[in-house]
Amino acid sequence: MDGKTYPEHMVFGLDIGTRSIVGTVGYKQNEREFIVVAQSIKFHETRAMLDGQIHDISKVAETIKEVKRELERQIERKLSKVCIAAAGRVLKTVTVYAECEFGSDAVITKEHIHSLELVGVEKGYEAIRRDKEEEEEAHFYCVGYTVVHYYLNGNMMLNLEEHKGNRIGADVLVTFLPEDVIEGLYVAVEKAGLEVENLTLEPIAAINVAIPEKFRLLNIALVDVGAGTSDLCITKDGTIVAYGMIPRAGDEITNTIVQAHLVDFATAETIKTSVSLDDEEIMYEDIIGLPGKVTSKQVLEETNQVVDSITAQISEKIKELNGGRGVSAVFVVGGGGKLKSFIEKLAFHLELPQERVALRGEEVLKQVHFLQPEVKKDPLLVTPIGICLNYYEKKNSFVYVQVNGDQVKLYDNGHLTIVDAALGYGFPNERLFPRRGASINFTINGIKRLVRGEVGEAAEIGLNGRPAGINAPITQNDIIEIKESTIGAPAYYEIRQLPEFNRTIQFIVNNRPVVCPKLIEANNQLVTEFYSIKDADELKILNYYTVRQLLEFMDITCEGEILVNNIQAQEEEKIYENFSVTCKIRTDNLYEEEKKENVPQENKTEIPIELNVTVNGMPIVLKGKTKYLLVDVLDVYSFDLSSIQGSKVVIQVNKEKADFTKELNQGDQIDMYWEK
Repeated sequence: MDGKTYPEHMVFGLDIGTRSIVGTVGYKQNEREFIVVAQSIKFHETRAMLDGQIHDISKVAETIKEVKRELERQIERKLSKVCIAAAGRVLKTVTVYAECEFGSDAVITKEHIHSLELVGVEKGYEAIRRDKEEEEEAHFYCVGYTVVHYYLNGNMMLNLEEHKGNRIGADVLVTFLPEDVIEGLYVAVEKAGLEVENLTLEPIAAINVAIPEKFRLLNIALVDVGAGTSDLCITKDGTIVAYGMIPRAGDEITNTIVQAHLVDFATAETIKTSVSLDDEEIMYEDIIGLPGKVTSKQVLEETNQVVDSITAQISEKIKELNGGRGVSAVFVVGGGGKLKSFIEKLAFHLELPQERVALRGEEVLKQVHFLQPEVKKDPLLVTPIGICLNYYEKKNSFVYVQVNGDQVKLYDNGHLTIVDAALGYGFPNERLFPRRGASINFTINGIKRLVRGEVGEAAEIGLNGRPAGINAPITQNDIIEIKESTIGAPAYYEIRQLPEFNRTIQFIVNNRPVVCPKLIEANNQLVTEFYSIKDADELKILNYYTVRQLLEFMDITCEGEILVNNIQAQEEEKIYENFSVTCKIRTDNLYEEEKKENVPQENKTEIPIELNVTVNGMPIVLKGKTKYLLVDVLDVYSFDLSSIQGSKVVIQVNKEKADFTKELNQGDQIDMYWEK
């Protein structure tokens, strides 16, 4: 063939399987049709791969070289780049719920949605790390994610953009591959003289061919039966909702034929693929060299038990991935599922009509045209064709960037951003966004209350020496500097800031109203208005004082009996709103007189005097008495004791603490105020 008759760029896809490597070269002719120019298949000479994972890199590389040389011969052109797929058996998937909350209703933007999805990816990373704690050296790469459902204020939504709400959420299916698997694939390809142009996942490659998007609204299972494993994929509501695998497939069926007829593996594989519906005889030669023959019916009977066991296990896995329920239909691809009994058994175990379990081959390859007339459209070709087609949908590979001086390798999904680089570096997602300081959760009279901390500053990000946002796109060799976001100040709240603190309680003391602030307990201990509320505090507003608390608040001392509502009471008696308290206020001078000699003194006529004092810097003249107590100042100086203006009244005479019973002298300086 003349290579010049082909387009300049063609896609080279490799399906690196457990038993064989299938190479495909082709190109898209239009939006729908794919032209296969060349096709080649080579079997591994040794067990270089086990369960789809490379164990002997050199042997696999040699087989890739053989496929590459054969394809180059067919197209008369050198091949340098290749598209590959990682097997589903090494795939790790987790489904997590992510949520973002706003302070008030907001119009949801693409940025909000992207941030929400990234929260889901990070939660996926955390889940994978927890699952792999025992393998400290294992490192996983996120190779894609799918949003299964969106939620707005707790209600399921198909699309969040431009809706208004204060809380958005999403169920996110996050997909990971282990580093050693990726490295093994890349090294084998590089040793064969090729560069990876695109990496996808085998289940994704297969489903893109076998189950078009228009069918994914239905609850369908795709089963890719390979040689070593059977890869599973579940669709529902227009998206892929789960991946899975079981380590059983076509090779186990072939091994059953090996044991039954004493033939080598290749001969057994030929017998298996020769089974027909018309029960023709199949001729073979055993390992001793003796000729033999077997009918298709016999082969089906010999393999019946193992096929039944494999399909039963596949059925259980499908139900597990589908939330414990069966699916509406099953599509089967891959060479291992071509036995008629396989389809029948799978339908039986899933309790589906046989027509609901279909082998997908020629009918899903209608838009694929082979220039090689000898190539038959076969279920075996679904995955290799899907690998090629994936190139046009999503050009994926790995890129290297530098984050804070360290090199980071990222799986290129076609829309990498700084957030992806940060996550790959191990930078927690929450340290990119402003962080709120610690909140205070407490109760007051049994009602829960929350005071939020302040919001910090967002991370400072530089991209190639210039400021950038967290969603800025990145490419190969970009240099990224990230200074983590800050945490805002923790919440701080004092008792006096509570709306409830402004409430007062009034008592009647010696026929005069006295207004007091209501007392507040924190964890059963009385506190002042300046008490700083702590997390988990239990606050209680009291609707009473004790007599002692009232006297202390007024800074007075009673002598003799105390009456509450005209009934004798003790100082620990509780008094409530508008209760009356009557008592004789003790004065210092009377107390001093009691200490004097108990001898009668001559009656003397005492002349009233004028006493000059200052109150809060204001000159005051007291008249009409022979002696004056501090309380007498209130007759000429206005000082409001009926309304609360602070925690307590402070009284000083000549800068020394005093109470209302203090006797005044000429020139005394009095300070009287509410302590804040």
